[in-house]
Amino acid sequence: MDRQRFYDLMTAEPTLDYELYINTGALLACQKPFEDFCNRDELQFQIVHQVEELWMKLMGYTLLDIDEHMAAGRVHRALTLFGRVHQILRLMIDQLGLLETMSPKDYQQIRLQLGNGSGQESPGFRAVLQIPPSLWETYRRVYLDPAGRSVEQVYDGDYQHDDAYMLAEALMEFDELFQKFRWHHIFLIHRSIGMGAASLKGRSVDLLQAGAKHRFFPALWEVRATMTDSWGGSYGRVRDSLGEASRVSETPGAEPRA
Repeated sequence: MDRQRFYDLMTAEPTLDYELYINTGALLACQKPFEDFCNRDELQFQIVHQVEELWMKLMGYTLLDIDEHMAAGRVHRALTLFGRVHQILRLMIDQLGLLETMSPKDYQQIRLQLGNGSGQESPGFRAVLQIPPSLWETYRRVYLDPAGRSVEQVYDGDYQHDDAYMLAEALMEFDELFQKFRWHHIFLIHRSIGMGAASLKGRSVDLLQAGAKHRFFPALWEVRATMTDSWGGSYGRVRDSLGEASRVSETPGAEPRA
């Protein structure tokens, strides 16, 4: 099959039920015509970013459903949908690897087509960033405040591995995977065009690096350090190595160390 025949098949008027339902005519027209590509990798570049937008649309839609289910106490449904969101984020991270199959030179040619655009302008990305505060407010209002519980109690002082704990861990995994997506994006830029380039200095790169250090639910991250410090106060912050403890126990008349 030659390239023109393939192009004709992909741009033919939809007539079959599947084509009409999926709206393949509009979907496959979202990319440039083959003859307008600046190089052979531009199709991949457009499709990967367009698919990322679709995943973020689904993720945001699902997070709003999760918020409603959490508010109504439908914990199992919320956890199931969190699993979907987590899977979407893993797919988004994996898809970035496709862009690493481009050479830096090909990437530079494509970058010229973007003008001053960057991923910070993604509508899906910007919309999803607005949702986590609502998720946390719902979690706090429904699963902490009525029972007079703190995050520390959920994880340690009153640990029960209950609904509050399971939802907190689902929120934590969402937070972790989203930040991993951001970091993978940064490494992609490092590999493709280099973060030290003079032309990249400015607001977009600064926002990207600052965002990668952000946490949606800081209380869920901080409780781990609090717990470790608390346990350290009981068991000692620095403990004997296993080898040293063994040698002490084998010494005749030696008193075990506290």
